[in-house]
Amino acid sequence: MYYAHFGLKEPPFKITPNTEFFFTGGNRGAILDALMYAITSGEGIVKVVGEVGSGKTMICRMLQTQLPEHVESIYLANPSVAPEDVLHAIAFELQLQLPQNADRLQVMQVLQKYLLDRHAEGKQVVIFVEEAQGMPLATLEEIRLLSNLETKHDKLLQIVLFGQPELDVNLNANHIRQLRERITHSFNLGPLNEKAIGEYLIFRLRAAGYFGPHLFTAPAIAMIAKSAEGLVRRVNILADKALLAAFSQNVYQVTPKHVSAAIKDSEFGAEQVKRALKSRTLVAIVATLLIGLVTGYLVNSWLPKLSTSTNASSQKLPMAKTEPEILLKSVVVDKESASPAAASKESAEASKDHTLTAPVPVVPLAAPVPQPALQPAPVAQANPVNQAVVPKPAEMHPSTPTAPVATKLNGAPKMIVAPLTPVAQPLSAQAAAPQAVTTAAASNSSIPEAVVAKSQPEPVANSNVAEPLNSADILQSRLDEAQLWLKQQPASTVTIQLFGSANDDQLKRQLTTLVSQLELNAVYPFRTKVSGKPFVSVLYGSFASKQEALQAIAKLPSSLKAYQPHLRTVGGILKETNQFQ
Repeated sequence: MYYAHFGLKEPPFKITPNTEFFFTGGNRGAILDALMYAITSGEGIVKVVGEVGSGKTMICRMLQTQLPEHVESIYLANPSVAPEDVLHAIAFELQLQLPQNADRLQVMQVLQKYLLDRHAEGKQVVIFVEEAQGMPLATLEEIRLLSNLETKHDKLLQIVLFGQPELDVNLNANHIRQLRERITHSFNLGPLNEKAIGEYLIFRLRAAGYFGPHLFTAPAIAMIAKSAEGLVRRVNILADKALLAAFSQNVYQVTPKHVSAAIKDSEFGAEQVKRALKSRTLVAIVATLLIGLVTGYLVNSWLPKLSTSTNASSQKLPMAKTEPEILLKSVVVDKESASPAAASKESAEASKDHTLTAPVPVVPLAAPVPQPALQPAPVAQANPVNQAVVPKPAEMHPSTPTAPVATKLNGAPKMIVAPLTPVAQPLSAQAAAPQAVTTAAASNSSIPEAVVAKSQPEPVANSNVAEPLNSADILQSRLDEAQLWLKQQPASTVTIQLFGSANDDQLKRQLTTLVSQLELNAVYPFRTKVSGKPFVSVLYGSFASKQEALQAIAKLPSSLKAYQPHLRTVGGILKETNQFQ
């Protein structure tokens, strides 16, 4: 659904194990190599333990495809096998011919003969047991007995158990210790960390045919790693849903908003949201209880001390007997004793009768200040042509220096104040001012020419403003040039594929950005199809050999190296374009 939108040739995050999408990071490649060594050495029983969705089945499929030809493998996918039926199940997988109604002893004889014949031919047989944690312990013990089949030097049958952590619990039982002691190699598929998950996502995208930069932002990867808990199957589910959410919004990068929608749409994500809500509610309740306990303790501990301290301080301070009277005497001035001498005398008497530390100064009431009557604002009159346009003092900038200038207004001598330096004005004011100032200067020769010249605004230089590039013209011109270039170049010419896009608008923006990074004449976009949908790939340069092209890749800017550029030949490009015409 979203494959052509992101330039993908096939689904990148299917949960069905596909060996073409095997990721060697996160210690998976090292475990695979160790398993290959353990199986080919032919000693004991091998155990592989991992959580649900950690990639055990993918490891098993990789073993089946990479084992040498002399190693024959059989696969037991159903763990619910009774002890008396497990030998028949193994014989059925090996396509052995058993007598009708054969009992356990007869099946064992046929199986042993088959294994001896394979050993004589220089071949080896290995059994992969999936979901071994669900297999009855008696069945596991029956399989353990098969490991006793051996020659003087070698084991006839190799056994590999794949299971969840519950397998370790089952093997710890005392009555199964003989099987536990036969396990010579044990491997654990741990969860992927955040860095490995980021590498895993881009690896799967590249394997599906994507050539651009990482589709998932760093916060989105962190959110996927936290929700998936490092399990590969959960990562695939969340990544697939997040890409679908980004496609539905017609964007080309996955953000935490898209990952959040994917988490809410998944079963394990909904459970995580519920657990998070319960956890936050519990924390809030505990915090409220703690705050209440601390508050109660503080109130019970400090309130009695505060009360005792307040009572003690109130007993030490003497109370004034007639304090209101003193304040009134110090503020209100009687008509008969309004003189300063009378006021000083009353203050001195009050200080003798009461225990005040300092006399209160007498503040006489200020007389009301008469306010001038409001005058109507003068009506502005039209300015005659023969009068000079001089800015009013209130309109001048506070920091602008001024100087008196002698002039004539309406035929009478007049002194005015003119600015010595021009004041910065808005563009609209600058556009209207020159005409008036110039006219006034021309009509009245009494104003000095220096003042008139300085009052005119300076022109703004616009000669250095670069016109924007037309991205549509760039795209079309480079597409036409690329067609001519492909026809003129020999098939052996090597070029560099930088990136690709299914969206012309996005490609126009990228080409406009390339102008500042590369020589535009060496950029060749061409149209093709990906998954039956129109797609544009962008090439760079013409090189006679792969070595020259690799040296050119090393010199590319880091922003372009993030697209993982790779080499292509003109012959392969022509074959691709002709195929979709």
